[in-house]
Formats: sequence, structure tokens, C-alpha cells
Amino acid sequence: QVGHEPLPPIVGRNVLGRKVLYLPGFFTYARHIVEVDGKRGLFRGLTPRLISSTLSTITRGSVKKTFPLEDMEHVSNKDDVKTSLRKVVKETSHEMMMQCMSRVVSHPLHVISVRCMVQFVGREVKYSGVFSAIGRIFKEEGILGFFVGLVPHILGDVIFLWCCNLLAHFINTYAVDDNFSQASVIRSYTKFVMGIAVSMLTYPFLLVGDLMAVNNCGLRAGLPPYAPVFTSWIHCWRYLSAQGQLFRGSSLLFRRAPM
Repeated sequence: QVGHEPLPPIVGRNVLGRKVLYLPGFFTYARHIVEVDGKRGLFRGLTPRLISSTLSTITRGSVKKTFPLEDMEHVSNKDDVKTSLRKVVKETSHEMMMQCMSRVVSHPLHVISVRCMVQFVGREVKYSGVFSAIGRIFKEEGILGFFVGLVPHILGDVIFLWCCNLLAHFINTYAVDDNFSQASVIRSYTKFVMGIAVSMLTYPFLLVGDLMAVNNCGLRAGLPPYAPVFTSWIHCWRYLSAQGQLFRGSSLLFRRAPM
């Protein structure tokens, strides 16, 4: 995601048999990290990541108990739930509220986790522990330093939820025939498939959010020549768009080298 490519691309062939340049994939870089840092290097940022996930889960549970979906207006009977657009909007709004709250609470630890990972680029040890990282960010950047990159992450979450839920609803309502014997099975997988497709489209928000988390924080990965100092996440988005890099890091295996 930060554009650090310590290993050269290799020549391969695409499905048409033409020669193309491929960047190293996940397993190649995993071996490279082990060679440089040992196996512990594969787990940089794990502790703050686990804390972040735990806070996210706890927050979602607390919000769900405080604002239970059952208290909302019943807009359709049980036979009508899957085809009720109003019900889908109600449920998605409730899910969006939980996701936004959990994202805000867990984001500071996500920032620390990402910064711990990208220290590999410049061989730094600036962020060595969760508590020391919290103190350093507060001292150098203040409270706002814990929430850099939050806006694109939240936008990506919101767009993902609405697109995924609405697309699944319309497909289940208009494309899946009730007379088909496997209709219920297909409907159970529609949202999952839509989630995969929509997540690919909203990936640039994740990328921009993570780049902003390390931008100009004192680590080499967030400074020139790896990246310019961005004034905002929109500036970062426009820069990546102009470079054709909005999906940088989205593929784990078959990574085409940029022209």
C-alpha cells in the first residue's frame, strides 16, 4: 500500500501468452520479511490490531444493546421482510450507526498498528509498544493524530454497507424467482457475493485511509520519495488517481507492475 517495493519485478506471461512484468506477491514478500527480520517481523503491529478488533466488537455490541433494532418501527410483516425496501433501509441505517461508532473507537489503535507495520520500510523503532506509541502520537500530533485517515475509512464503510445491502435486496427481489427450488439458498449467499464485489470497488477508501495514517508522521514510508506530504485525504486520492494507483496493494498474488 505504501509503495515500497524492495524486490524487483519478474517477467511472466498473461492468459494471452504475452510477456508482462509481475511484482512479488504475498508469499515472496513474507519470505523476504523473514529473511530480514525473522518470523517476528511477520507480526509487526499485531498487538494494537488485536486491541483495535476487540474494541470494535465491544462497541458494536454496546451500540446494539443501547439501540436495539427491535425497537424500530415494524414496516412489514414476516412474510414481507426480504422484499421490503423500507425494512432494508432501516436495517442498513442501524448497521451503519454501529459500524461508524466502532470505527471511531477502534481507529486510534488501527493508526498505531499501521505505523508499526510500515517501520519495516525505514528500519525505524519509533513505535515499539502500544502505550509508548500512544504517548508519542499525543505529544507530537495531539488528539487529532489518533484520527488521521478516519474520514475515508468511514466513507468506505458507509458506501460498502449501502451498496452491498441494496444490491442484495434488489437481486433477491427481482432476479431470484420464488418458484425456483433453490431460491432460499441463493438468497442466503447473495449478500456474501455482493460483499466481495463491493469491497473491491471501495478498496481505494481503505488505501487512502491507511496512507493518511502514516503520512508525514516521521516515518520514511510517509515521506518523500515514497509519498509526498498530503494536505488532506482528497489530495492523497487525487495523487493516487493521477498515478493510476488507487488499487495499489489490493491483489495479494498476481500483481502487475505499473507501466
